[in-house]
Amino acid sequence: MKYSLNEIKSVIKNEIEQFENHFKQAIKSRIPLLDTISMYIIKTKGKQFRPMISLLCAKMCGEVNSNSLTAATMVELLHTATLVHDDVVDESDQRRGFFSINALWKNKIAVLLGDYLLSQGLLIALKNDQFLMLKVISNAVKDMSEGELLQLEKARRLDITKDVYYQIIRQKTASLISVSCVCGGISVTQDTKTLDSLADFGNNLGIAFQIKDDLMDLGSSNLLGKPKIQDIRDKKMTLPLILALQNAPGTISRRIINGIRTNSENEKIIRATVDFIHEYKGVEQATEDMNKYRDLALTTLESFSNNESRESLKKLCYFVTEREN
Repeated sequence: MKYSLNEIKSVIKNEIEQFENHFKQAIKSRIPLLDTISMYIIKTKGKQFRPMISLLCAKMCGEVNSNSLTAATMVELLHTATLVHDDVVDESDQRRGFFSINALWKNKIAVLLGDYLLSQGLLIALKNDQFLMLKVISNAVKDMSEGELLQLEKARRLDITKDVYYQIIRQKTASLISVSCVCGGISVTQDTKTLDSLADFGNNLGIAFQIKDDLMDLGSSNLLGKPKIQDIRDKKMTLPLILALQNAPGTISRRIINGIRTNSENEKIIRATVDFIHEYKGVEQATEDMNKYRDLALTTLESFSNNESRESLKKLCYFVTEREN
């Protein structure tokens, strides 16, 4: 089942417009350089996946209000800050087909900008007395940092197991999607059971989202300026590769790992690794795992009252696993 983002967003069209104005105000500064970069960020915005899911969760559980806009703005500020910092760490010069902040303004300014965006997100919560939102989003910042560091530590040895992989993506990717859901919920309800269900939904959807990213890197989609098979070049242990390594005979797995470790930029090694992943069912089993987590997210949604927003969130689950970029 394929759904478009426009279809999914249609039930919160007005709320998205309000969020965009809210976000513009949040990144305004009296410093001309900051304002210039902020306008560039707005111009090169992505899908707004996280604020969209935050607003949909708020509307599923109640009526969108000013606190809902605060929640959506907070998660987008945090997400944007992490992307800016990630591009510095990865030495990436492109983001969504545009030049990255560090490519245009160099690393020092990019790091400071990321810090500014993060601080703005936390300050917005304080200014609006949203202390529970501040608590959960601060925990997400901690989880994301720990996940990134764990991945870097394990990447040196190329020995990430399936369990460690899931620990990394729960912290690095799923935590922010989960907190986007929870903050949207906090804006309309204080019911603990509801917020826990939103957290579970976001966590499962976030895991499915990251596995899909892993799978897309092995495909032909190159619409975001991301080079094909970049994960192998970067010696990144993705789920399809981890599963294939577990399935293959030890001698073959060691040969593949040694090739990645010593010469991951070599086109023959890259092609051999991709063929290896397909031959030993890495793509097939990763797809099964992705769909399992999508279905867990869908099951969690069944505990909420049926309305237009819940239906849009169901469509979003399928969008995540069917998207091509």
